[in-house]
Amino acid sequence: MFDQEDLEAIREGRTAWEEETLEPVLDRFGERRETFETDTGGQEVQRLYTPGDVADLDYAEDVGFPGEAPYTRGVYPTMHRGRLWTMRQYAGMGTAEETNERFHYLLEEGQTGLSMAFDLPTQMGHDSDDRMAAGEVGKAGVAIDSLSDMETVFAGIPLDEVSTSMTINAPASVLLAMYIAVGDKQGVDRANLRGTIQNDVLKEYIARNTYIYPPEPSMRIITDIFAFCAEETPNFNTISISGYHIREAGSTAAQEIAFTLADGIEYVRAAIDAGQDVDEFAPQLSFFFNAHNNILEEVAKFRAARRLWARIVDERFDPDDPDSTQLKFHTQTAGSTLTAQQVENNVVRVAYQALAAVLGGTQSLHTNGKDEALSLPTEQSVRTALRTQQILAHESGAADTIDPLAGSYYVERLTDDLEAEARALIEEIDERGGMRQAIEDQWVQRQIQDTAYERQQEIEAGERVIVGVNEFQVDEEEHVDIEEVSEAEQQKQAERLAAVRGERDDEAVEAKLAALREVARSDENLMPAIVDAVKVYATTGEICDAMRDVFGEYEPGQAL
Repeated sequence: MFDQEDLEAIREGRTAWEEETLEPVLDRFGERRETFETDTGGQEVQRLYTPGDVADLDYAEDVGFPGEAPYTRGVYPTMHRGRLWTMRQYAGMGTAEETNERFHYLLEEGQTGLSMAFDLPTQMGHDSDDRMAAGEVGKAGVAIDSLSDMETVFAGIPLDEVSTSMTINAPASVLLAMYIAVGDKQGVDRANLRGTIQNDVLKEYIARNTYIYPPEPSMRIITDIFAFCAEETPNFNTISISGYHIREAGSTAAQEIAFTLADGIEYVRAAIDAGQDVDEFAPQLSFFFNAHNNILEEVAKFRAARRLWARIVDERFDPDDPDSTQLKFHTQTAGSTLTAQQVENNVVRVAYQALAAVLGGTQSLHTNGKDEALSLPTEQSVRTALRTQQILAHESGAADTIDPLAGSYYVERLTDDLEAEARALIEEIDERGGMRQAIEDQWVQRQIQDTAYERQQEIEAGERVIVGVNEFQVDEEEHVDIEEVSEAEQQKQAERLAAVRGERDDEAVEAKLAALREVARSDENLMPAIVDAVKVYATTGEICDAMRDVFGEYEPGQAL
């Protein structure tokens, strides 16, 4: 970018500036802190960045153009000038009826994609009348016990006109099957179904713990989904490899990149080992990242992740299709940064985080409601969160040019540093035997826990300011309306489930569940049998239990 003569002139100019201009001001006024660091990584932020900090940058190899490898500047040639990111507000209320109402409301308000949250029993593969579900039905999202619930959620919503993301992991095969079955009933060609299932079980062992089966059958289910969808639903993303929850658990930005991509390597390798060609499934892979408060660090993180994934896939798996190396991702603003104190401040936090995601080239975005530190978001807070995206899209100008921070000496240097740090972590994971072994050894978890502990210590010591929490507090907090799921609503869901069981053909259900067990014991693809079971109204719990009978359940401490 600059020749040696230019760089030498810049170095001389910087030295003169420091001596003649900077030092007198420092002597008189100083600076706010002795050192400045990135938000979570602890990387020192220099006072000033110049071309000397990016002297080794090769534009063609390291930055390039949008839609071309290494995709630093974006995976599509026109990015948000061609089509805005999908505005995909995460929603899921206690009952299927309430969720349907919220989905219609969001679509009427201008949302361009649906994102479905499930309650904890559904995430764990339990029905609403299971003793393990007591007190949790509908609380963290919608309860989906059978195809009947899924039909209700999407009543009046043509599945060939929307894209739907489902945040579901261990039972992802079952919920995907229900979505396909609803599409079949609507007469929608499966090739026209669009959306994403999270389906990322490795991060469950790392950060969330909503797993069901041991890793081996879990990976088999995932690769079966890859193969089935490549044939049946080619426009449906089969996995959303999630760094979001890794970051929520306390990781740094570089750790978020590294551990997410290391999970991705495991999934690609597992699919190839199962006999699939990388170019058959890799273009359907998607990723899911967090957006935190440090705007420039987050932009650099997204750029570094795109570039590093393109290089990793090319180096390790030698695809023929360039699309196999593209990292396409959804972003959600950071739930862990939201505060119960002065909840209005969360609107500002979310807006800055959304800006970072857009400047970083996200393909879709969820903006949190201001009250999500307290409960499921109210209708009013969801509207404000959606309006945040719409103002960003149509009034801010942030989407009018592609990768507008490219060429910033600081952003390019930070992109390089984050990529280098993430690559070093991945290489250490390789030396430890791969991601599954690193998780089994608790090494990954310890890295995250250590970072989270250090950050909390900084907050408690007042070294890290959290507005409204350890600085700028107020004595009285305003009343905040929150969404609640009543015991009556939970009982209603159990009654709905009983009605489905009373009306279905039990012999057909038992036959389909028996067939599923047989397939689970074989090498056949599980998905057709799961779709068959769903269509006779076998429940989420019954289908997951049929696979539990064959695969067993994962217990902490078991080998991965």
